[in-house]
Amino acid sequence: MIKINANLLSGLATFAAVASCHSFTQAAEKLHITTGAISQQIKQLEKNLKLTLFQRHSRGIRLTSAGYQLHQVVEQSLTDIGDVISQLQQVNRHAGEVHLKLTPSFAYKWLVPRLHDFYQQYPDIKIHTFAEGALVDHTDTNFDLAIDYGKTPYQANDKKINAELLLAEQLLPVMSPQYMANFDWHHAQEVVASNDIKQCNHNELWQSITLLHDAMPWQHADKDAEWQFWLQQMASTTTGRQTLSKHGHYFNRTDMAMAAAAAGLGVALARCALFNSGLTAADLAKEGLVSPFSPIDAQAGYYLIQHHPSPAIACFKAWLKQQALSSQQRKKKRENNYQ
Repeated sequence: MIKINANLLSGLATFAAVASCHSFTQAAEKLHITTGAISQQIKQLEKNLKLTLFQRHSRGIRLTSAGYQLHQVVEQSLTDIGDVISQLQQVNRHAGEVHLKLTPSFAYKWLVPRLHDFYQQYPDIKIHTFAEGALVDHTDTNFDLAIDYGKTPYQANDKKINAELLLAEQLLPVMSPQYMANFDWHHAQEVVASNDIKQCNHNELWQSITLLHDAMPWQHADKDAEWQFWLQQMASTTTGRQTLSKHGHYFNRTDMAMAAAAAGLGVALARCALFNSGLTAADLAKEGLVSPFSPIDAQAGYYLIQHHPSPAIACFKAWLKQQALSSQQRKKKRENNYQ
């Protein structure tokens, strides 16, 4: 039996990175070392194991049969080690703490205004909120809970992850009053709903309207995905709207696009959950916005992913669901009273 030592373990970790990336160069970037160092470590590992793990060819590398079998075992072992470390860290974590990861837009616009209510009910529970990136890594087990925005049904990277729909979303085009005054929006709606694809794609009115995009709505999304979806939903046909949806300015957060709209830069697709007060003309005016349209179902929403259990996590999760339910009830009311 081969002796497992520190050098071999280091080589196996490098091997797992290369096998996952299918590239020496990408693995080097991931591990923050040079491509040459990666190549040398793999050669040394193959020498120590007396196995050929990769086939090298002009287009790159490919796992051999032996490499594939070894990668399956090494990847699972590293995952198991990470899970155990996470569980041990969780045991040492303070029982009254909850570590939450979510998008900045949802944190700032939806969660933070409601946290006072939670602390009034549970003053001894501390919520550690992390919202540093436009996209949420829902597989990161360093956090107890994650709230991620995604298409319905939710597409998890790990099949073992159970994502619960917390809040379904709606989309509403919004702009400043000054920007709205520049265009005939009744005609704009007629054009986008037309079956005349040439008219829609080349109409001077829509070509002159600046679309403001959240270019990173969810992982692997097209940067114009939400505007493309809105145009398709507004039209009686789904063909030919892609060209129209691509022009405009791009941001990596929805709240930034909405702020740009309020500043008169163009038209943003607002996520209605981010309006706490409502969607009446008076409510939108508080944000410096107006809209000639009605909200539509986004066929996407905010999903809750739980990695660890504790009484504090259970309390916070139940509170989140209650807040989301209240939001949905307000949504139904505004659907009946939208003006």
